[in-house]
Amino acid sequence: MSAEKLWVERLTLSNSRNYAHATIEAGPEPQVLIGANGAGKTNLLEAISLLTPGQGMRRVSYPDLARGSGDGGWAVAAHTHTHVGAVDIGTGLLAENAGSERAGRIVRINGESAGAGALADLVEVMWVTPAMDGLFTGAGSERRRFLDRLILCFDPHYRTGAARFERAMQQRNRLLADGVRDPSRFEGLELLMAETGVAIAAARAEAVTGLAAIMAERAARDPSSPFPPASLALEGVLEADLERMAAVEVEDVYMQRLRAGRERDRAAGRTLDGPHRSDLIVSHAPKSMPARLCSTGEQKALLIGLVLAHAELVARRRDAAPILLLDEVTAHLDADRRAALFAEILRLGVQAWMTGTDEQAFSWLTERARFRRVSDGVLETFAPRYEQGAASPSN
Repeated sequence: MSAEKLWVERLTLSNSRNYAHATIEAGPEPQVLIGANGAGKTNLLEAISLLTPGQGMRRVSYPDLARGSGDGGWAVAAHTHTHVGAVDIGTGLLAENAGSERAGRIVRINGESAGAGALADLVEVMWVTPAMDGLFTGAGSERRRFLDRLILCFDPHYRTGAARFERAMQQRNRLLADGVRDPSRFEGLELLMAETGVAIAAARAEAVTGLAAIMAERAARDPSSPFPPASLALEGVLEADLERMAAVEVEDVYMQRLRAGRERDRAAGRTLDGPHRSDLIVSHAPKSMPARLCSTGEQKALLIGLVLAHAELVARRRDAAPILLLDEVTAHLDADRRAALFAEILRLGVQAWMTGTDEQAFSWLTERARFRRVSDGVLETFAPRYEQGAASPSN
């Protein structure tokens, strides 16, 4: 589908989770990891997620990524095909820093030290994990985080603006908590919050519009798809203002709102207005039903549909779809949905890393994916064999 392809060719883990040392040689095709719960399948996906900025798909502190019987340090290295060609990426935690919960990881790109933010220019990775099964029923913060991660794939600088807003808001909250009332102490922070906050809201609105257009195309292309299109809406004051005013006007209004709300925010102990309070509202479009009221299977189908639409949108905007990490992805999916998912992965041309406990659930991918068995941190490539009557790529 795209001229380029993002994929991990070689992945090496050292003292990471349950791996003393492991190396995987992979191709651009889908990669299937089969094994019992606790064997280390998800740990491999987590290692790939660390090739991007942030704390990875589990969002744990860096010391927690180390092997229990190791020295506290860990390392992940990958030979990766990126937007700028083949690149060697390395990241990890030095043993001497393992005792600090606030320890930062080191990053090297082609052997040169770099900040983690530089990874955003090289490769995009998206994931679906069992922890996300409650995305539509849980707190709004989880949906904001999900949407923000989607945006990062085609706007690698989005994280910088979001971080600037967060720091300014934390400083404003500290002034409120300290009882400061001098307006001059607030004005600079509130100006920065207005500029970055409106930019965040605008980027989210653009992403939702782009996803909606892709999902409409997908629905027209395959009306009977088992991954129904989602209806998306942003619920927030800034988003509502942007629908009827220019961004510069919204900035002015937001600054006035922050100024007028200082005493209210002081009483609440936090800033009550801004993009950190917005929510992504998702509905099952064909049923006109809020996603939170859908069945577990329907919610999983909606989530996967969103991720597939996002992969297609990124492929169009950046000429390469993101790497997909799909942990226990076949859970809650019947045979038709599994086959449709695998067909979409092949159509999009993405390198998808998938885990599961039942190799037969991936039978559709026979001869189209590379299969590995994972057992207590040991990897073995194998050719799947199926029982009489099992599904195969031909049907």
